[in-house]
Amino acid sequence: MVENKWNINYSNTHIIPCKFDYYEPKSLEEAIEILSKYGSDAKILAGGTDLLILIKMGVLKPRCIVNIKKISNLYGIREHGDQLIIGALTKLRTLEKSKVIKENFTALYEAVKSMASVQIRNMATIGGNLCNASPAADTAPPLMVFNASLKVVGLNGEKIIPITRFFKGPKRTILKHDEILTEIILSCPSNRTGSAFIKIARTAMDLAKVNIAVKLVIGEDNVIEDVAVALGSVAPTPIRAFSVEEYLHGKIFSEEIALEASKLVVKDISPITDARSTAEYRRYISKVITYEALVKAFKRAKWR
Repeated sequence: MVENKWNINYSNTHIIPCKFDYYEPKSLEEAIEILSKYGSDAKILAGGTDLLILIKMGVLKPRCIVNIKKISNLYGIREHGDQLIIGALTKLRTLEKSKVIKENFTALYEAVKSMASVQIRNMATIGGNLCNASPAADTAPPLMVFNASLKVVGLNGEKIIPITRFFKGPKRTILKHDEILTEIILSCPSNRTGSAFIKIARTAMDLAKVNIAVKLVIGEDNVIEDVAVALGSVAPTPIRAFSVEEYLHGKIFSEEIALEASKLVVKDISPITDARSTAEYRRYISKVITYEALVKAFKRAKWR
C-alpha cells in the first residue's frame, strides 16, 4: 500500500507552504535594517526564479522575505567615465538587449543569452544569479574574465570587492546577513579585446555541465598582451584557469598555441560526477571548449 504523504510537487504550486513575515522596503537603508533584525532567518527576493521554487519545494523555510524590487536605484546599466556600472536588480533580458554589453562585453552577452528562456530572463536578475552562488552560474565566468568588482552595502557601510573573492562554495558567498550586493562594476575594454562564452548543457533550459569565458587582448604581430580564462561547473565555485593564462601570456597567438594551452586547463579544475555529467566528461570537454573559446575570442579581437 502506498503511503499518502502530502507533497507540494503534486499540489497547487501557486501555494507557498510556509508562513513568513513579508517586507517591501523602498530604500537600501530600510532593507538592511530589516535584514539585520532577522539575521539568517531572512531571505532576499530579487527575481525569485530560484528562491520561490526552493520555498515551494520545502527546501527553504524562511521566517522573513525581504522583497527589494521597489528599491529603484538598484536597476539599470550606466556608463561612468571608463566604467560600466550594472545595478544588481537589472534583469538578464535587459543585459541581453543592451548594445553596450553585446559590443564590448560579448562573453557576458552570450552567457545571458544562453540562460533558460526569455520568460525567465525577464524575471531573473544578474545580482540574484551571483548571490545564488551556484558553481554553474553563467554570469560568473564572463564577469571574472572582465575583472568585475562588486559593490556591497551593509550596516557597516559599503565596500568594493573583486568578484574572485565573492564565492566561498556552493550556495555560499562572503555576504553577511545584513549585506546586499548593489552594483557590478566593469572597466571598459580596449579596442584590441575579444571575448567569448561557451556553455555545454543537456538542454537549452538546463544548468551548465561546463561553461567557459575567455578574454584576450591582442597587440601587434598577434602577441597576447592580456588573457583571462574562467570556468563554471568544474569546481565548488567558478574559477580562473591560471595555468592556461600563464602559458599564453606574451606568446604569439596561433591555433597550435591555443591547443597546447587548452590541455593545461585540467590543472585548474576539480570536477565531480553528478546528475548532469561525469567528472571524466567535464575534464575532457573543458579542454575542447577552452580551445574553441580562445580561437573565437582571438578572431573577435582581430575584427575589433
